[in-house]
Amino acid sequence: MASSKDAVVLELDGHEVRVSNPEKPYFGDLGVRKIDVVEYFVAVGEGILFALRDRPTTLERWPGGVFEGARLSTRVDNTGDAFYQKRVPKNAPAWVPTAHITFPSGRTADEIAPDSVAVVAWCANLGTLTFHPWPVSKGDVESPDQIRIDLDPQPGTDFSDAVWVAPHVRELLHEFGMEGWPKTSGGRGVHVYVPIQPRWTFPEVRRAVITFGRELERRIPDRVTMNWWKEERGEKIFIDYNQMARDRTIASAYSIRAKPHAPVSAPVDWDELPDVSPFDFDVRTMPARFAAVGDKHAGLADHAFDLTPLVELADRQERDLGLGEMPYPPDYPKMPGEPMRVQPSRAKKQAADPA
Repeated sequence: MASSKDAVVLELDGHEVRVSNPEKPYFGDLGVRKIDVVEYFVAVGEGILFALRDRPTTLERWPGGVFEGARLSTRVDNTGDAFYQKRVPKNAPAWVPTAHITFPSGRTADEIAPDSVAVVAWCANLGTLTFHPWPVSKGDVESPDQIRIDLDPQPGTDFSDAVWVAPHVRELLHEFGMEGWPKTSGGRGVHVYVPIQPRWTFPEVRRAVITFGRELERRIPDRVTMNWWKEERGEKIFIDYNQMARDRTIASAYSIRAKPHAPVSAPVDWDELPDVSPFDFDVRTMPARFAAVGDKHAGLADHAFDLTPLVELADRQERDLGLGEMPYPPDYPKMPGEPMRVQPSRAKKQAADPA
């Protein structure tokens, strides 16, 4: 590692990665600097590279660090302090690989698809804290090879409620001949990853997740909801099925979340999940854990489960119960078979007062 007053140069995977302004505060209250963030990703490099390797990846960049009042830009307000980078930056070195992807709008882009820890570190120098990989490989960007089940606590619920639901997710997966690998989201939720054979399209995989969520909701209706509209969810865990829609992603394992205590999304064993807290895993504690236990998601590489049983259940639910498509996110074009994308309270108001 070479350094100067204004930069540090890391030798990684045969490449030089220049870290500019290494002393810049990134989590000021913790004393975590930019160089600490980069070195964190290097320390967990084998794990985060497994999560990202060859996957088109959106970068969540916080170039000014995380500070009180900092906010993320959105589609309707791009004046935030942080932003999502979906296209490879123009100044990217030639050794930063990309994948060509198509957005729901039909527009296309070349997105970074990391193949080395050097690429991850280079992205971290840009202020990337959270990596959002697609559930596909650059070799076939149309066929997901993972199901990602997002257990999303709604108001009135918290991490402990998501943890309560998680074993029921695993039990149901077992009934379909599948296994899942859990992780903390870095926030209040729990994510469960399921490797699948990459022979299905995005709509088919999303439909399978809807089917899975409906069956889970049927079994524990007081704890789980599949309602897309927030006004109908109640104090339950929402199975966010639209995370499996094209161009919808969740934070990768080992990503840092932009919160004051610098939490990270942590792979865990099923038997330790009931005893952990999201506050157990952060930029300062994860390197030691990783060195001690390795990557708890490494087992994903050894499996590719068949989605057919879930697809067949989806067919039965539609045929016997009339359970079809569900709403897509609001920025998507109208999709085949999709119901009206109207908030229920608004639909009732329109029906009562058609004028």
